Amino acid sequence: AGVLGIYGLIVAIIIAGRVTQPDNALGMNTYSQYNGWAHIGAGLTCGLSCLAAGATIGMIGETGVMATGLRAEGNMARMFRSIPGGGGGDGEEAAAGPDTSVQMGDENKLFVGMLIMLIFSEALALYGLIVALIVSQSSYSCGE
Repeated sequence: AGVLGIYGLIVAIIIAGRVTQPDNALGMNTYSQYNGWAHIGAGLTCGLSCLAAGATIGMIGETGVMATGLRAEGNMARMFRSIPGGGGGDGEEAAAGPDTSVQMGDENKLFVGMLIMLIFSEALALYGLIVALIVSQSSYSCGE
C-alpha cells in the first residue's frame, strides 16, 4: 500500500513541471483554463483511485487476518480434542491425542487467495495513475 503515495507524488511532479508562469513582457498568461482543469482532473483521478485501492486493501487485510486467525484457532481446537471410541471392549476411551483427520495446509489456500485480491486492488490505483498521466499530458497554450 506504500506505492499508492508514490503514485500521487509522480503525478504531482509531472503537473508541477507543466505549470507555466505568465509572460511579463507581453502581459499574457500562457497557462490556460483548459490546462488547469486537465491538471485538477489528473490529480483527482489519481487521488480517488488510490483512496479506493487503499480502502479495498484495508478491508481485504482485515478480513484475511480475521479468517486466518479463526482458521488457526479452529485447527488448534481440533488438534487437541480427545478421540472417543476405538480401543478394547473394556469401556475405556482411547488416550487424547492429535486428530489426524484434520487437513493441515489449508491456510496456504487462504493466503494465496488473499494475495491475489490484494494484487488486483493495487491494480485499481495503477489504472488511476495511467489515466492521470494521459490526462495531464494534454495541453493548450493561450496567446498562440
